[in-house]
Order: sequence, then C-alpha cells, then structure tokens
Amino acid sequence: MTEMNSHWMPFTPNRAFKEAPRMFERAEGNYMITSDGKKVLDTTAGLWCMNAGHGRKEVADAVHEQMMTLDYAPGFNFGHPKAFEFANRLVDIAPEGIDHVFFTNSGSESVDTAIKMVLNYWNTMGKTSKRRFIAREKAYHGINIGGTSLAGLPANRKGYPSVMPVDFIQHTLDIENNAFSKGLPEHGADKADEVERLVALHGADTIAAVIVEPVVGAGGMIPPPKGYLQRLRDICTKHDILLIFDEVITGFGRTGYPFASQAFGVTPDLMTSAKGITGGMVPMGAVFVSGKMYSDVMANAAPGVEFYHGYTYSGHPIACAAGIAVLDIYEKEGLLTRASGEIGEYWQEALHSLADLDVVVDVRNFGLLGAIEFKADPEAPAGVAPKLFQPLYDAGMMARPIGNCIAMSPPLGITKEEIDFAVATIRDVVTKVFS
Repeated sequence: MTEMNSHWMPFTPNRAFKEAPRMFERAEGNYMITSDGKKVLDTTAGLWCMNAGHGRKEVADAVHEQMMTLDYAPGFNFGHPKAFEFANRLVDIAPEGIDHVFFTNSGSESVDTAIKMVLNYWNTMGKTSKRRFIAREKAYHGINIGGTSLAGLPANRKGYPSVMPVDFIQHTLDIENNAFSKGLPEHGADKADEVERLVALHGADTIAAVIVEPVVGAGGMIPPPKGYLQRLRDICTKHDILLIFDEVITGFGRTGYPFASQAFGVTPDLMTSAKGITGGMVPMGAVFVSGKMYSDVMANAAPGVEFYHGYTYSGHPIACAAGIAVLDIYEKEGLLTRASGEIGEYWQEALHSLADLDVVVDVRNFGLLGAIEFKADPEAPAGVAPKLFQPLYDAGMMARPIGNCIAMSPPLGITKEEIDFAVATIRDVVTKVFS
C-alpha cells in the first residue's frame, strides 16, 4: 500500500478516506479499475470531464510527439503554432459571434479570468461604476477566490471573503411544479425577472455581468426552464449587462451540442470552459469571448498590453496538442452531438424508469446529464444521497452524491448496456439502503 500521509486531498474527508481508501490504478474505456482489478463504471466521467472516455491512445501519441518537439514555450510576448491552431479549431465549433479564446488551466481559472475580463472591459469602455455581479443560488463557479465569491453553494463560500459586490437570484429547482420533467421543465422562466429587481435596486450602471451555468452541475444537475436563458439574455441586452455562461461542465458535447448555448439557442457574451476541452486528460481551460467584446477592447485600450492577465501555462503546447487530438476524436466519432440522438433518448427513458421507487421524488435529465432526487430526511441535514455513495461503488459504479440527489454525467460514448447496468445498480442499491 502506498504511504498516504503527505498528500492533502481536495474536497475529501482526509481522515476517513485514509482509513478506508478507494484507489484507482488504471482506466480504460468507460471504466476505472482498482488496484485489485475491480472495474467501476464511470458514470461521472471522472469529475464531469472524461467526455471521450479513458485510455485514448491518439491523445497519448499526440502528447508524446509534442513533448519531444516543443515541450514548453512562454506565452507572454511569444507564441507557438499549436495555441493558434487550437484556438481556431475551438472557434469553429463555438456559437456564432463567439470568436476569440483566452487559455487558462482549469475551470476555476476560467471563471476568475472572465471576472477580470468583464471588469477590464467596462474600465476600457469608461464605465467604471459597473462592478457588481449577479450569480445564482446553487451555483458552482470554481474554487478560486473570484469563483468562490460567486458561489451559490453556502458551504463553498462560508469563511471566505467576497472580492466584489455580488447579488444572488433564486435557483430554478422546483420539484413541486416540475418533478419528473423529461428534458427542460415547463415552469420557471419568470425567475429570470429577479435580475430586473436587482437592476431597479442598484441601477444598471453598477451591474457588470450576470453569470449562470446553463445547466446547474454541482448544485444538483438542474436544467433551465423553457425560455429562462433567453429571458436572461433579453434582460442583460436591455440593460447593457454582460452575460456569462459557465460551460465548464456543459461544454463539449454534454448537452448534445458542442456547447449548451447552442442547445438552447442563446448566445452569451463570454463562456467559461475546461474539463472536456482536453477530455480531462491534460489540465486546461479557456474563456470564449464575443467578437464585439474583443474588438471594443482592442479599439479603446491604451497603447500596450490590453489585458493585464495570464498564466505561466496559458496555451501550454502539450495541453493544446491534447486538445486538438481530443477534438479529432469528438469529430470522428460524432461525440459532440451524440447526446442529442438515440443514446440521449435511451438515457432519458432509463433514468425515468426509476420514478416508480417510493423514495424517488424527482428525476432530471438533459443530454447525457442526469440526477435522481430522493425524499429528504430531517435526521440527515447534509442529505441522504451520501448513504448511496459507498454501496454504489461496491456494486461497480460511480455516481456523485449531492445533498438529496445523485448526479451522473457519463462519458459521451456510453453504451445502452452500460446504461442498463447503471440503472439496475441504482435500483438495487436504493432498494437495499432505503428499505
């Protein structure tokens, strides 16, 4: 057994884990494999990131070739071809009008970069009073200090200072009216009107941006009500407020389109991304920016550096090589749109087959995202879903417990047989645990 004292693990109860560790040694296809050879179906795509599955030789070969050709190049005042090639490829699949890319190393860095981009934009445009942000309850926007300030999950924000003024609008989870919706729920578009209330309270001249996840991820996998995102777009346009979509989870095929903004027909001013950008195989992120924003900054910034921001590893050659190889896989295998076809429908019907369980109060899905919500228990203030985590793992699958629900986001190449196994396993485990 590997000595484990030195590693301080992220988002993990370290003391409990080290008493009973769950250790993966290998991965292939849609499975994680433990040191004793146990195969575990990865219905969370790692952490929402392994969109192309595990063990892709094409990516390993591309990374090896890049390491032996150009392993690193500074990104400040220098460039390298792979960064420009990758940015061009990404823009080709992005929504129309989103045509510039700024590279980061993670979703958290992408969110903090987007925050600074927004502030830099309004400063450049001479509207320096626009510094307030509007986020949403149940939102997760990374774990750096800017994203923590925008967190609609109290546990993530508790104990840390907010670095800018932030207001929170209500989340859109409405089990009473929308339970067991297949795809987008019917009710709740009017919840976007809370932005109008905040405009009336603070004045549009103080509000810099609204940021939302098109589909809430870590807050419980919550699809937007029909018309909700368009309503946000219209309000932001009306009041000269920038709209940011956090597509760290929803990007790269998760919703059956390259980006969720395309699935919902709503184009933001900025999109944050990471995870699926390299299929989770090399750390990388990016902020996608509208041509208007970029052109305005270039036209109005003082001579010199237009945006004082960047990272040592922005556009790292190895990450770019991995990302290009993953894009090739996505395109060759049709993974960016697969969730909008037959497999997405199969996923939907399979998940909703669990609605007959007495303890299930909601099933939510969109694309290859899904969540099963269980009856709350007053004696489990942190939620009942953590009770399912270990039994599901023991039965051979990974699912993410979030309060009273388990959330899933399988690799885009998941098969019908694997979906059947996951749903049968959930049924069996839930019946045993809650009987």
